[in-house]
Amino acid sequence: EVVTLAVLMSPLLRGLALQLHSALTGTYIPGSSSMAFINCLNEQIAKDIARAIMDKKLAAQVNILPKSSALYFWKGELEESTEILLIVKTRTSKIGELSNYVRSIHPFEIPEIISLPIDQGNPLYLKWIEENVPRD
Repeated sequence: EVVTLAVLMSPLLRGLALQLHSALTGTYIPGSSSMAFINCLNEQIAKDIARAIMDKKLAAQVNILPKSSALYFWKGELEESTEILLIVKTRTSKIGELSNYVRSIHPFEIPEIISLPIDQGNPLYLKWIEENVPRD
């Protein structure tokens, strides 16, 4: 009991225990995949960035959502524009590399690149994400 408690209390050991359990049982570890959201100026830029992400194998899938209106503050002024939104499905461990890469190719001075961990979902789909994005 003491060993089990120690494993569960240490984040590193707990993470390793979850990975071992996942490998042995084929179950999904909550949060091991993520969705990243990236805003783009227009559809062509969105397609170019999506293809670049896929070519680098930084995602299993990228959805390109149609135009939406955006209101935001920029340099102290309220701005309004239209944007195209990318939704990127990837391993959580790839978010840092994805963010760095997108910042290097994105035309915006400060592109929106935010992510949320995927807690639950279709186990077969979550496994598919992991199978299609190489490990670090």
